[in-house]
Order: sequence, then structure tokens, then C-alpha cells
Amino acid sequence: MSSSIQFSHQTLAVPRKILGPEGKICNPFVVVCRASDPDTRTLPRNSSTFSLKKPLMITKKSPHDIHDERKVISTGKSGRFGGKFVPEILMTCLTQLEAEFNLVLHDFQFQEELRTALRDYIGRETPLYFAERLTDYYKDKNGGEGPEIYLKREDLSHLGAHKINNAIAQAMIAKRMGLKSVVAATGAGQHGVAAAAACAKLSLECTVFMGKIDMEKQASNVLSMKLLGAQVKPVEGTFKDASSEAIRNWVGNLETTYYLMGTVVGPHPCPMMVRGFQSVIGMETRRQAMEKWGGKPDVLVACVGSGSNALGLFHEFNGDQDVRLIGIEAAGLGLDSGRHSATLSRGEVGIYHGAMSYLLQDEEGQILAPHSIGVG
Repeated sequence: MSSSIQFSHQTLAVPRKILGPEGKICNPFVVVCRASDPDTRTLPRNSSTFSLKKPLMITKKSPHDIHDERKVISTGKSGRFGGKFVPEILMTCLTQLEAEFNLVLHDFQFQEELRTALRDYIGRETPLYFAERLTDYYKDKNGGEGPEIYLKREDLSHLGAHKINNAIAQAMIAKRMGLKSVVAATGAGQHGVAAAAACAKLSLECTVFMGKIDMEKQASNVLSMKLLGAQVKPVEGTFKDASSEAIRNWVGNLETTYYLMGTVVGPHPCPMMVRGFQSVIGMETRRQAMEKWGGKPDVLVACVGSGSNALGLFHEFNGDQDVRLIGIEAAGLGLDSGRHSATLSRGEVGIYHGAMSYLLQDEEGQILAPHSIGVG
């Protein structure tokens, strides 16, 4: 049985060591108090608990095995969630994408090029920083007892966020498949900047769709995308609307365009690819924790919007029974106000953007607009 991932809006009780990823736009929300029940694994009924599969393992395989690997096409479901709920016109494209992804996982040349890009272009590995003053603050409030808090400094990656980990890898796949242009959707703008940078590095055309509201809030990121050569197209609404437009654009140009997904949503294999390329965060964290204190974190905490940074941290530790995984969603004006972004804690099961997940929706199944002071 794998460890649980908890989604909550509440103040949380945690044990000794706690760690979260820090980003330039989407910073971690970590609240620490005296542990009343440090072994608690689940939350009350209004929260949701999920389990994920074990990490992707990259191993050397013979050419014959790799050829067979490309034939292994899955539905991409985890229980009832995920899947490929898309028009028939996209099935072949997604199947080809999954086959290519399965191939590059075991392709030595691709993996070596990716390792070089992660090290020399992105600047990995990122530090695991001991937040000494924050640790002392909570210990002082609790009679000298409290967690030691560490931050995984993803904000120190090239361009200031974790998004580039996935963007550079998928842009490499796009070029490998012979596609000339990339289309992406962005909320806060960090994925858009990452996609634009990856395309600039690999000489690919880049078009980024972004909600007008978000463009106003994140004008600096819009400027960065344009300076990197991307075409930025405004969309009425926010990130979900930008995603819809990006998918429409992709469907109309399947033979020449690659849809570079930056979140763990959408039809299979997109979430699995993002998870795989972002899992470098958790892999580094495990190694750095062993170097710093000779063990694993007791608790991992991450903000959860579209899930890429949280899953990047959590996935490596999913099979560890003694590591607690906590995701924090935006509660907005309160869960009972109807104006929040707690999709996983308060959402209902539905299908959107090609996959089954928890959604904020009305009684007729129409998608409701989330609310948060954050962008996206």
C-alpha cells in the first residue's frame, strides 16, 4: 500500500522534519503547529486522499525490448481517474506521443542530452535550504519543540521556477518527432516563459495562450515570452480558457504542432510525462536529505494548483510509508463561500480537457470558475 497524499485547506499538525518546494510565483504555504497526532494519515470527509503509482525507472534495454516498449499503450487510468476522453482525431496523435515517451525513457542519447540540459542550462541540482529562522520561530512558539523546515529552492532554476524541467524535455521530444512548432497554455506565465525558452534553445516556433486577466497581472512574464521569441495570444478568461484555446489550435495543426503540457491534467500520456520530467525534484530531495541528516523527510508539503510542482516532489516518495505527503489548495474566501480553488478537496468527479478528475462544477455539470488571489 502506498503512502497517502492529503489535500486540505486546514492548519496541519506535522512531526519533526518538514520540507516544501519554493517557487518565484507559487510559493509554498506551510503552517506548522504542535503535533496532536503525528501518525494521522487521512483527513476529514471534506478532504480527498489519493495514491499514485511508483516512480518511473529508467533502465538500459536492448533494441528489441525498446521496440516492444513502444507497442505498450495504456489507458492512462489510475483507478477511475485519468484516461483519454478525446475525439477520435486525437487518439492516433496521443498514441504516437505515448510511444515516443516510452522510447525516450530508455534512450541513452536522449537521457544524456536531458541530463546535460538540466545541469548546464537549467542549473540543477537546486539547493535544499535549511530555513533556520522559520524553524526557530515555530520552536519558540512551542516551548523549544517543532519541525526543522527545509525549502527545495526551485526558484533558483533558470527562469525562476520548476516549469523548465518539463518544458525542455518535452521540447526535445517535439524536435525528435520532427515537429516544427509548439503550442502551450499558461496561467501565471512561468510555463509560458519556460516553453518559450526551451523553443528558443531548440529553434522551434512557440505560441502561448494566456488569459487576459492573467496577462494583466503578469505583464513581466508576458514580456519575457515575447523577448524569447514566442507569440502570446490573449484569451478571454483564465488558465482553463487558455488551455481550451491551446487544444483547439493543436487539433487544427496536428501534423506540424506539438502541444506542450505543463500541468498534470489532460489526456494520457500528458500527466504521466509531466510527472516523469518533474520527478527530478523529489529524486534530488531524497539524495540531499540523506546527505544533510542521513534520512528522509518526515513530511513533504507543497501548494497544489495544477499539480506539477507538488507531484514532482511527491512522486519519488509515494512508496515510502513513513513519509507524509501534504498538498495545500487555495481556500479563497472560504470553502462554503463558493469562491475558492479547492478542487480536490471540494470538487465532484467529472471529465474535462480529456481526463476524469475532480472538478468545480454546478448541478448540471458546467465548470465553475475557481477563485484565488493568485494568477491562473
